[in-house]
Amino acid sequence: MQIIYQGIDYLNEALKGSTKVLLVCGSSFPYLGIKDKIEHIGTPFMVFDQFTSNPLYEDICRGVDLFQITQCDTILAIGGGSSMDVAKCVKLYCQMSKDKPYLQQEYKDTGVKLIAIPTTGRLQGLNLPAMPLFINDGKKQSVMHKSIIPDVVILEPKLLKTLPVYQKKCTMLDALCQGIESWWSVNSTDESKRYSKIAVETIIKYWREYIFENTDFSAEQIMLAANYAGRAICITQTTAAHAFSYKITSLYKLPHGHAVAVGLSEIWEYMLLNMNKCLEPRGEEYLWGIFADISKAMGCLTLEQAVVKFRQILTEMEITNPVAINKTEEIEILSHSVNPVRLKNNPVELCEFTIKSLYEIIIK
Repeated sequence: MQIIYQGIDYLNEALKGSTKVLLVCGSSFPYLGIKDKIEHIGTPFMVFDQFTSNPLYEDICRGVDLFQITQCDTILAIGGGSSMDVAKCVKLYCQMSKDKPYLQQEYKDTGVKLIAIPTTGRLQGLNLPAMPLFINDGKKQSVMHKSIIPDVVILEPKLLKTLPVYQKKCTMLDALCQGIESWWSVNSTDESKRYSKIAVETIIKYWREYIFENTDFSAEQIMLAANYAGRAICITQTTAAHAFSYKITSLYKLPHGHAVAVGLSEIWEYMLLNMNKCLEPRGEEYLWGIFADISKAMGCLTLEQAVVKFRQILTEMEITNPVAINKTEEIEILSHSVNPVRLKNNPVELCEFTIKSLYEIIIK
């Protein structure tokens, strides 16, 4: 059963029984306000930060090696999505044989304690089974097992205030996109839609205060919203905007939230104009109602105004579309990268021609 603590002061309680800790953290760790507290917890720890913002399979293997060589028995993940994904994979792989690739072996619960302290607004996968992502042979790879849910999550809203402004923008946008996508996903449930509504309404209400004023209260509200968005997307899984984003991230070296956001408004507008291609099993009328609910949560009177407002948010935050060097070649690469599984979750059909046409708009 997962335990969720509010506040970093609970870390000592979470580490009871641990003899040595693998600290999985990103490059921003030295600048976090909790660095001194971590260094004085009294439990020996080994730092693993040798991974990229889009982790490679090889990065994870190095983390597993360090965990085994130093005989750690606990993993503490501090950071954003990359740190969380790496930590979850290290937990899953740390007792596997080195005789063959970890991806080809059976997944089992290793019993290793995993503690997560998210420092961004991206909380997907910390409270429900979710798929950590990494790059293997140039392609996004995901794994799933119930044991990778952290045993303990410590939420400290003040950590969001320490992030660089651009990272704050990207992680908050990821949470907003998760809230929107989970709401219109064909897999949505009454429970997930409640979470989506809270996430979208809260982010729309507090995003300016969080980004431009950096208050304690707004950071607390954004972390709460991200938690709900993560809960929602873990129930529904992502849709087209996320499917479009993965290659944008790797091709243009953009953070995940930035890549998702620049595609979402174009996909959103397309769906409103092509409801005759509705794939939602509950029907077209139901889907119109969902779009209306999202618009209302964003404080808009019409469906079209919601798309415009989303674009205005990106403009105000100076989130721009990627610029191609060789657009024809890059559009071809992007068009063939879209995961069809994610498209099955989308409520409106996107054919091969449409995917290419949308990328033509997204990439400048």
